[in-house]
Amino acid sequence: MADLMGTKDYENGLNFLEELTENGHRIQEQVLEEILLRNAGTEYLTRFLHGRTDKQLFKNNVPIVTYEDIKPYIDRIANGETSNILLADPISEFIQSSGTSGGQPKLIPMTAENFEKKTLELTLVDPVVKKYFDGLEKGKTMSLFFVKKGSETPSGLTVRTLSLCYFMSDSFKKSAPKICTSPIETILCLDHRQSMYCQLLTGLLQRDHVVSISSIFGSVLARSIKFLEDHWNELCSNIRTGCLSDWITDPGCRNAVSSILTRPNPELADTIEHICGNESWEGIIKKLWPAAKYINSVITGTMSLYISLLDFYGGGTPLVSPSYGSSESTFGINLNPLSNPYDVSYTFLPNMAYFEFLPVDKDGEEKARESNLDGVSSQRSLEMTNANGNVEPVDFANVELGQYYEVVVTTFTGLYR
Repeated sequence: MADLMGTKDYENGLNFLEELTENGHRIQEQVLEEILLRNAGTEYLTRFLHGRTDKQLFKNNVPIVTYEDIKPYIDRIANGETSNILLADPISEFIQSSGTSGGQPKLIPMTAENFEKKTLELTLVDPVVKKYFDGLEKGKTMSLFFVKKGSETPSGLTVRTLSLCYFMSDSFKKSAPKICTSPIETILCLDHRQSMYCQLLTGLLQRDHVVSISSIFGSVLARSIKFLEDHWNELCSNIRTGCLSDWITDPGCRNAVSSILTRPNPELADTIEHICGNESWEGIIKKLWPAAKYINSVITGTMSLYISLLDFYGGGTPLVSPSYGSSESTFGINLNPLSNPYDVSYTFLPNMAYFEFLPVDKDGEEKARESNLDGVSSQRSLEMTNANGNVEPVDFANVELGQYYEVVVTTFTGLYR
C-alpha cells in the first residue's frame, strides 16, 4: 500500500483524500494484512495466531482488550526487554497520552515510521482548510502551544507527549518561523507562565499578519485569553517601551522575543490598550487579530465545554476542530470545517490503522444481545453477536447510520484490538 501512504504522487491533498475515501474497505484490508505480516511472530500475537497471518483467525482469536491488559508487555519493554514482545519494528520512544479523555496517562509505543504516518494527518488537514479559507499562505498562525518535560524509561527510551515529539521534529523547527508567530524557543519553554506571556506578546506584535489562531485544545485557548485579560497592561508596556519584562528569565524566550520586540511601538500599544480596556471582552479575538479567518482547536468530546466561551471571545470567528486523534492513533479529519461546532463529524482515514467498531448504546455501554439497536434489525443484531452472546465489532465497511460505536484500534506499533 505504499502508493497510498504519501501525497507526493497526487496533485494535492484533496485528491489523496478522495482516493482514501473511495477505497476505504480495500485499504483497511491491506492495513490489517500488513500489520499481521509484520507482527504475527511477536510474543503477544503468537499466543493467539501461532505465527499465522489469517485475518479471520485474528478476529476470532485475538481478544478485545484495554490498555491495562497490555501494560505488563509495555512495562517489560520499558524495563529493557526487546520490542518484539509487541511489535517487529524497533521502538524509537514512548508517547505519553495526554489524559484528556479521563484516566491516567498511558505509554504508547512509537516507531520512526509511525511518526511519519501521524504527521501525514497535518498534511491532509491543510488542503481541506485552504478550500474554505483563502489567503492563509499570506500570513501566520498565532499559535499557543505548550509542552511538558519528557522523561526516560529504566531502559533509556524517551517518554514524551505527541505534541512535544512533533515540536521537537526537524520538520516543525524548519517550518515554524514561516508559519507561526511563536518562536520555537517560546513553545519549548517548560515554564508555562513565561511561555504563555511570550507567545501572546509575539502574537500581538505580529497582529496584522495573523490569519488564524491555533491551540491544540479549546481549554488551552480559553486559559490563554484569561491570562491575556490579567496581563494586557504589562504586555502593552513591553510593546510601548520595546523592553521585555524582567521576570522573563528563560534565556531562549528572552533571546527569541528580543529579535521581534526590536523597538518601542507606542502606536501599537495604544491600539491594544484601547481594545483590551473595554469593559466587555466579547469578540476580543476578532478585535485584536482582525485578519484571523478561523480558530483552530479541538472542541469536541470533553473540549465541547469551551465552545460557548470561545464563541464569545471569537466574535463570530469560525471555530474549526480539524482532526480526531489520540496518542494511540490518528482516526480522522473534519472535511467540513465550517460545520456547527456542536455537530462536528470526522471522516476516518483508513490508512492510519485497522479500525473496528463495537456497538454501544448512547451512553457508551456495550450492547447486550437482547438490546434493541436503533436502525438495526433483529437479524442484524444476531449477526453482531458471537456464539457466547457477546457483541462483536463490525468492520469499517459495515457501520450503520444511527448506531453508536466504540472504536477498536489495531496499529502498526503493538496495539491489537
